Amino acid sequence: MRDIVAGAERHQIVLYLAAITVGATAGLIVPALGAAVEPAATPILGVLLYVTFLGVPFRSLARAARDLRFLIAVLGVNFVAVPLLAFALSRFVAGDPVLLVGVLLVLLTPCVDYVIVFAGLAGGARERLLAATPLLMLVQLLLLPGYLWLMAGGDTVAAIDPAPFAQAFVLLIVVPLMLAALTQALARRHPRAAEFSAGALAAMVPIMVITLAVVVASQIAAVSGALGSLLAVMPLFAVFAPVAALLGAAGARLARLDVPGRRAVVFSAATRNSLVVLPLALALPASFALVPLVVVTQTLVELVAMVLMVAVVPRAVRQRENPPPYQIEA
Repeated sequence: MRDIVAGAERHQIVLYLAAITVGATAGLIVPALGAAVEPAATPILGVLLYVTFLGVPFRSLARAARDLRFLIAVLGVNFVAVPLLAFALSRFVAGDPVLLVGVLLVLLTPCVDYVIVFAGLAGGARERLLAATPLLMLVQLLLLPGYLWLMAGGDTVAAIDPAPFAQAFVLLIVVPLMLAALTQALARRHPRAAEFSAGALAAMVPIMVITLAVVVASQIAAVSGALGSLLAVMPLFAVFAPVAALLGAAGARLARLDVPGRRAVVFSAATRNSLVVLPLALALPASFALVPLVVVTQTLVELVAMVLMVAVVPRAVRQRENPPPYQIEA
């Protein structure tokens, strides 16, 4: 079993791409399949988010706060530089409030789950990125409403019914987050809870594969039907990844991080929290029905970009100087 889990983790990028391909093919060949599996998307996302949060080291908040240079770099890039990039790119669809909300919703939220995997595959400091994930999650949840109001405009945000949005936020973000924190606390005291936690984390890749296949299958027919509108955002997402990566590299060099730290910041800047914000997008009113499709489109583009970055970043971010060695700062 351990070998199977290790193999799945080693080949997870291929598995994710295969899941997207299978989901898209099935959804296009059998259009009725989308409506059949769509009710399963929300509970599966809830399970995925629970397991995702279960891997977030909540007790590492203090440690992350002490790693000042890395923390300043990753927060500054994700919540200052990248929002400016997101705002600039969103101007190309500013005339369409629905596309605008979709683009901003996904580009303003840094990834807290598979970014750690991709960064590790490229030789990035995954342990430091993992330690920073609680703050990344907290800060994006606090800043997202304000950023949406500033960049999409008060009228657009006012058109969104907050009730289903708030319900989805509570059921699919707050509840899994609290359950994950409770599970971590129990796992430190009870062996069976620790075994359950380890088993759930080991199932992360299969759960992600199932989630991607179900979400894509449920949405692909609508994506293909709205392809004309979605073609407007595909180039934006394709441009975002490399430009955000460059911003991440610049911020990390300014912070004089070592090579693993710089690679981690690059991946953090380029990857977005699409699977976490998707339930929120699905909770938007009918007039914003295209927003989840925008989020799914970003996921498709990003996974391809991540495969390329795993090959490119180790060659682009190399040791060319002698920055101070990594250390936990007081």
